[in-house]
Amino acid sequence: MPIAKAAPGKTLLNPTDHTLILIDHQSQMAFATKSIDPVLLRNNAALVAKAAKEFKAATILTTVAEKTFSGPMFDEIKSTFPDQAVIDRTTMNTWEDERIAVEVNRLGKSKIVLAGLWTSVCIVGPALSALDQGFEVYVITDACGDVSDEAHQRAVERMVQQGARPMTSLQYLLELQRDWARGETYNETVATSIAHGGGYGLGLIYAKAMFGGAEGH
Repeated sequence: MPIAKAAPGKTLLNPTDHTLILIDHQSQMAFATKSIDPVLLRNNAALVAKAAKEFKAATILTTVAEKTFSGPMFDEIKSTFPDQAVIDRTTMNTWEDERIAVEVNRLGKSKIVLAGLWTSVCIVGPALSALDQGFEVYVITDACGDVSDEAHQRAVERMVQQGARPMTSLQYLLELQRDWARGETYNETVATSIAHGGGYGLGLIYAKAMFGGAEGH
């Protein structure tokens, strides 16, 4: 008979147990993305970046052919990490770039969280490669996109079949917070939710404005 304990599950993310890799959020990649509206994509990428920054999660930023073809990484990400170097690759599969392997090993986390463009190429490649090497892999699916709904969905299915765990951008933020009594990150979590959390953010604005409401803490 299982015994219930007031403790989080081992597959839930916390700020110190994973490396977030944001991949190819670039103009040229976004132009052909049809599975998600580009405004929503940029919003979700900003939410993820701000969550990682707020909770000091290990983060790798990487682009492909930035100077010659694909353009710079979304400013929503770069402005959140203004002093962090971006690794620019030639490989479509991020995991095949030796500099990424060195950085992943330096950071020393067993869980890898991925988001980027396109899902079927730039996310499937590192996801399947990391899984094959024994890492746990999470994919923030609404901070990814592809050339069609079909391409995005089949890519997600393929990764899930191999053991990747899909999640969303707001879920990532709230999973890192996980307890409203954590006052040191409470204000930033609420601010990020208001700025990028869609209807949930509007609800927070309403509750605070109308009756001084707040998440229990």
